[in-house]
Amino acid sequence: MSKAIKGNNVKVHYRGTFADGREFDNSHQRGAPISFLLGEGKVIPGFEAAIEGMEATEKKTITLEPEKAYGPINPEAVIEVPKERFPAEFVFVKDGFVRSFGKNGRPVFGKITDIKDASVVLDVNHPLAGKQLTFELELVQIEAAAAEDAASPETKTTAVPDMAEGEE
Repeated sequence: MSKAIKGNNVKVHYRGTFADGREFDNSHQRGAPISFLLGEGKVIPGFEAAIEGMEATEKKTITLEPEKAYGPINPEAVIEVPKERFPAEFVFVKDGFVRSFGKNGRPVFGKITDIKDASVVLDVNHPLAGKQLTFELELVQIEAAAAEDAASPETKTTAVPDMAEGEE
């Protein structure tokens, strides 16, 4: 049986849990595994490294420290934003989430950690930053990458294990 190597398209079912056992994500509940090109870096580093070398139908459980997952908490990602930058009708709720767009056009979510008279403090770290994560993995399928996939990585759809908004 062949093993997953860089350049293969893979399909993976997974269940992600925190150190206390609480589940934060589960591909089985969505009804489909995630698909990605192994070695492209579109999923967190430790997740991708764990898939490399697995055989189709193989299962294993891994625990990732923050550095191999979503990284440590970055204190510089806690920012103070003037309230005037929000719509006049915006209702500020402590521990609520706000959505904006980064310079690259991708959505950025921030958690309101403090509300001041003229500003709010937002934590724009990834919600899973600084957390140890456990993944139960099942490599569902391995396919050799098509020539056009290897030649144009910007055309591929990516799927990254992520949590639902508002979960810790």
